[in-house]
Amino acid sequence: MHDADIDARGLPHFGHIGETRPTIVDGDGAVVVDADGNEYLDFTSQLYCVNAGHSNEAILDHIGDQLGRVQYVSSADHSDVRTRFAERLLEVAPGQMESVFFSVTGSDANEAAIQLAREIQDGDTVLSRWRSYHGSTYATAGLTGDPAMRVPVERGAATTGAVKVLPPFDGCDAPFDADSPAGLAERAADHLEYVILNHGPDDVAALLTEVVAGSSGAFTAPPGYFDRVREICDRYDVLLVVDEVITGFGRCGDWFGADTEGLAPDLLTFAKGATGAYVPLAGVLASEAVTERVRAAEPAIGQTFAGTPIGCAAGLGALDVYEELIPRVRELAPHLRDELSRLERVDVVGNVHGRGFLWGIEFVDPPTGDPVFDPRVEEGDNPVTEVIREARDRGLMVGSGRPGFQVMVAPPLCATEAELSAGVETLESAVETVFG
Repeated sequence: MHDADIDARGLPHFGHIGETRPTIVDGDGAVVVDADGNEYLDFTSQLYCVNAGHSNEAILDHIGDQLGRVQYVSSADHSDVRTRFAERLLEVAPGQMESVFFSVTGSDANEAAIQLAREIQDGDTVLSRWRSYHGSTYATAGLTGDPAMRVPVERGAATTGAVKVLPPFDGCDAPFDADSPAGLAERAADHLEYVILNHGPDDVAALLTEVVAGSSGAFTAPPGYFDRVREICDRYDVLLVVDEVITGFGRCGDWFGADTEGLAPDLLTFAKGATGAYVPLAGVLASEAVTERVRAAEPAIGQTFAGTPIGCAAGLGALDVYEELIPRVRELAPHLRDELSRLERVDVVGNVHGRGFLWGIEFVDPPTGDPVFDPRVEEGDNPVTEVIREARDRGLMVGSGRPGFQVMVAPPLCATEAELSAGVETLESAVETVFG
């Protein structure tokens, strides 16, 4: 089936209407194959979710076994496989997590976390960061800090109770002027406290944040920043909700991104890699203190397909696979970092940043250090988009960061050292072709 046929029958998501894109029909490990037989290194893990790679037999076996038992159990009833998956999740979760509220997608999970936070807190306001993405429902789009993803949803209905704070990153779009990582951590944390105090701590229910930025650029926080964030949230009775929809399940080199910062959240949202993306499944992990308060409140919220047996079976298989893959990510992450850092030899590559198997590459105008093309304020053809197309034509799939002066690299955790090197070499060739 040709791309035009697909486009005529379905409406693409995220504004990709009319684009010529390959029709993916097969996949194995870090490689996918289109309808014409062309192979691609999948350095997006599709949408940052096929963490275990394509066609993993362990996950498929778990799904097949569950299909032969029972295919659906109401989210209001008990399920043995759901219980086993919840127990396994709590074993690998950061901090002292006590319970799981299952959901279906990352958007649903973040919305559920917001609902739970507002249910047990006195305040209703939820803080989130500019340059963030938290979902496509009205509530989660309102918390999203990227205008390209937030504004199209907000046009349809007003979103309330969302206040933005500035993120602690450096680079060509940095919001803080700091001369050291320690200075950046201090200024960004002071800013967060300023926003809480000026909004009124009694009205702030939660802070929703990523530990490593996801599709907004894979930015990491400077050392010490999240220690201050935890301290500030505790001081003003603000629940710390960590969005691990992208960074969870080995993506950053540990079970969760919070682990890489030694951070204990009050609530943690997950999705995508929870099942290796073989079946939609998401959820919210809650600390012991939050669990006690939620059980006392008995909120009447829920979702039909939350924690389906098939999804939980896939999740059990994925957790088994991650036990083996996470140490490989730790081992190979320095190699991927070093390979990507070679791109900085090209003068339009201004900054390479990330953690584990999640990286962002900024493209800048060499004389000024400003974005080479900023779609927020410029019209016309974006050369960074052309880099992504050129890479795809050469057999490599990479993603566009938000804003679109970035390229995202997020290969499946099963990618080999040779595949990592080959992918970066292809990306470098694409950059040199586009920018000359």
